[in-house]
Amino acid sequence: MVRALIFDMDGILIDSMPHHVKTINRVFGSVGIHLDEQTIYEMEGSRTVDIVTHILKSKNIDIASLDIEGLLAQYQEEFKRTASFRPFDQISSILPQLKGHFLLSMVSGADRSIVKTIVDDFFPGIFDAVVSGEDVSKGKPEPEPFLKAARMLEVNPADCVVVENATKGVEAAKRAGMYCVAVPTYVSPDKLESADRIFENHGELAQYLLSLE
Repeated sequence: MVRALIFDMDGILIDSMPHHVKTINRVFGSVGIHLDEQTIYEMEGSRTVDIVTHILKSKNIDIASLDIEGLLAQYQEEFKRTASFRPFDQISSILPQLKGHFLLSMVSGADRSIVKTIVDDFFPGIFDAVVSGEDVSKGKPEPEPFLKAARMLEVNPADCVVVENATKGVEAAKRAGMYCVAVPTYVSPDKLESADRIFENHGELAQYLLSLE
């Protein structure tokens, strides 16, 4: 029996990844470093610090020579200051209806301050549990973020449906023992082949979620 729906944030609830990519490259570009956009999209769902660290290591850049913490703090502030995105209406519009039937959670790899800003601005009072990238020691594709959400909701992982759009997120959901549906917002459908069901767009996804009631 489905008791809880767990939503990823970027690419499922809000169309924000392009803004993440532009902001993080603007900040790191200020110190002469360009982070590959395609790699960022492929690592979507992971914690921001893990994405940055992975790319810097792949470029053989000495991480110790950089103020990573300071750069990430600058990225968070600039992201919030210059935010120019909106929720996906097909999904955001049905959340109040779904809340009448299921426990709802948001699980994101984004930093806590960014997640809080988005929840407060667009989804106040909707989610029963929110997990950010800073609330776990190991982010997606590790199962910890989804298992933490299940504990907060006091439900069995097998009673959860995860809604994802990222390869790392799908992997994390399956490793957590949860049913996972996905939509290819920023990656090709073949990147999501581990999901239990894949929908072509957010409209089809919304129809499926409503059918669970």
